[in-house]
Amino acid sequence: MVKIIDNKIIKISKQALKRGVVILDLKEYERLREETTPTYYLKGKEAEKLDKLVEEGLREYKKGKCRVIKSLADLE
Repeated sequence: MVKIIDNKIIKISKQALKRGVVILDLKEYERLREETTPTYYLKGKEAEKLDKLVEEGLREYKKGKCRVIKSLADLE
């Protein structure tokens, strides 16, 4: 099946149509993904501190502030 939306062609296979198809804009998809990320298995202040530490580490990684090392001796 082919649909034309705002002069853009979207091809959807018959198998996908049988399973069901959802079309969302990227911001809506990201919002839904953020809301459904499970965090209920962590409890207490120590867990919150760990979450913040992991988030900070991921931000630094995305900014390129990490380096590849072959052993712990490379840290010095």
